[in-house]
Amino acid sequence: MQTQNFQILRSLTIGGKRLDSCVVLAPMAGITDTVLRQVVRMHSKNCLLMSEMVSSEALKHNKKEQYILDHVRQEFPLSFQISGHKPDILAEGARKLEEMATFIDINMGCPAPKIIKNFDGARLMTDLALASQIITVVKQAVNIPVTVKCRLGWDHNSKNHVEFAKMAEESGADALIVHARTRSQMYSGRADWQAIAEVKQAVNIPVIGNGDINSPEKALEYMQISGCDAIAVGRGILGDPGLIARIEKYLFTGELEPLPDIKTRLEIAMVHIQKEVDYRGEDGGIRYMRKFFAHYVRNVRNACKHRFDLVRCSTLREVKEIFDRILDIQ
Repeated sequence: MQTQNFQILRSLTIGGKRLDSCVVLAPMAGITDTVLRQVVRMHSKNCLLMSEMVSSEALKHNKKEQYILDHVRQEFPLSFQISGHKPDILAEGARKLEEMATFIDINMGCPAPKIIKNFDGARLMTDLALASQIITVVKQAVNIPVTVKCRLGWDHNSKNHVEFAKMAEESGADALIVHARTRSQMYSGRADWQAIAEVKQAVNIPVIGNGDINSPEKALEYMQISGCDAIAVGRGILGDPGLIARIEKYLFTGELEPLPDIKTRLEIAMVHIQKEVDYRGEDGGIRYMRKFFAHYVRNVRNACKHRFDLVRCSTLREVKEIFDRILDIQ
């Protein structure tokens, strides 16, 4: 496999703003809320955290997605990701986000059908003129750096990642976050990091690679293949919020820390759950955590049974009892 000549840097500069890390928490809808970001920050002091995607239309009309804006000072540096397809409304939304953000990220990569049908997300990669107009007006609307998250294109037969990247740079984007799959792939198949290398070679702004990073070793391998300036870690942190910190340590020092054992993993899970309960109330917090339980108990003995029981919990006490049973039989 071909690799690029590159040097891992402890810092990343985007639009004049310096970050003391080259690792980013990728935005994930329904996942990267303020609580999970705080849990990741407990492990990594310097990585860039990113919010869930917030709709520019929701910002305009003060709809229910306002909760996505919740954050605490400890989360910074923090990027807010905005979605939409109407340039003026996106610009207005970006102005609302500016006072609470280190960066604004424009979503041009989400593959979800409900996003695509509105001509948002990855659909914008099929209309470069509109995408360019959006980037330009958002950049003009704010005084903080603007990044763009995209994919390799719509499908295998219409990959336009290099053309899109050049357009984004020319339109004023300060950095690109590239998920190394097409929209049609969704999250299946293997991420194509050689394609990210093509983007890196085509533009002068920072390129942040994303896709299939689930270990420090993979992070290094993909950086070597692509020569990218930084990496964004998404699904790999599910059940393992300390992954980003371990990646940073490995990239910067060469030291590979062991995976957390089951006891440590469940201790981290309890911190995560308690924070969600504090934030959403016991019933709301436990319900919200149901999407995370399977990740925290993966690879434990009788994991299927534990998952079945956990998603039926309604109190913190019930969750603790199941975690205690897990530790008793390991």
